Amino acid sequence: MPQPMLNSTLAREADLAACRKLLRTGSRSFYAASFLLPQRIRDPAVALYAFCRVADDAIDCAADVPGAQEAALAELRERLDRVYDGQPIEVYTDRALADVVERFGVPKALLSALLEGFEWDAKGRRFEDLSGVYDYSARVAGTVGAMMAVLMGARSSQLVARACDLGVAMQLTNIARDVGEDARNGRLYLPMDWMREAGIDPEAWLANPVFDEALASVIERLLRTADTLYNRSDAGIAGLPMGCRAGINAARYLYAEIGRQVERQGLNSVAQRAVVPGRRKVQLLVPILSTAVLSPRFEAAPPLEETRFLVEAVAYSNHRTQEERRASGQKIGERVVWVLELFEQLEERERALSNG
Repeated sequence: MPQPMLNSTLAREADLAACRKLLRTGSRSFYAASFLLPQRIRDPAVALYAFCRVADDAIDCAADVPGAQEAALAELRERLDRVYDGQPIEVYTDRALADVVERFGVPKALLSALLEGFEWDAKGRRFEDLSGVYDYSARVAGTVGAMMAVLMGARSSQLVARACDLGVAMQLTNIARDVGEDARNGRLYLPMDWMREAGIDPEAWLANPVFDEALASVIERLLRTADTLYNRSDAGIAGLPMGCRAGINAARYLYAEIGRQVERQGLNSVAQRAVVPGRRKVQLLVPILSTAVLSPRFEAAPPLEETRFLVEAVAYSNHRTQEERRASGQKIGERVVWVLELFEQLEERERALSNG
């Protein structure tokens, strides 16, 4: 039987503490970056990311057992259903997520899309063109950008679109950095039509992943595409609450710098994985902090077609939230009218009794 959700402040703090511990050991980069966010955003972000981390680990751990990943995905979807029904299983990540969902109105479509992205990974899905890579990136990274926008109260279509741009750009950077590592695990995320245009047969290359100038041109092309999205995301970051900008800016510049490091290594991400030196990270503090105080500028670019469903999910939930607020206001008004009528009836009864 479903167990009732724990609502006490004490239980909430215990669940958050467990989420922090999980990320402190399993996702140290995110854990460190989270301290650049205001606590009112940091805590729910930690809860969201902890659930995502657990979900990702559940899929990865089931990789070597036939049928286990499908079972793990089915279980995760059931857990998500229970979170949105307000009856999470008695696991700290699920209770913490349910609390965030209730308080911030995080659309279920975002987390469902994330699980779909994990499913694509489990199936070893490959992508014919950039649109397919965008589809994948929208699910595994654009969703995170959209969720963070919701937590920060940046629910307008323009701001959510730019948040999705940033998530997709970061995923493209990941793909460019991890070409060799992914290939050795039997995975390929580069657009296959780009590879063919460069004279590379994707299947043959995956069987024997080597670096050459042709592959370098594909990686460089992907990094240029990511840069375009990083630049588009700047307008969204400038539109965030002031206290949130430095943290998101840090993620934007540090990830973009991974791309620059890939370039400094001759675009060879087959033989080695690009790591940004600590000295360079310190040098990035100037652009991170200086651009965090810039005034918002309007960016009229539409969302990527592949992230539009995420933007619309947030817009719809925002509309529903406004409707509920109006309905709540009407209910309050109705109660006020009812109380006034009750007072009037009581006064009439008192007058009748006194006249009698």
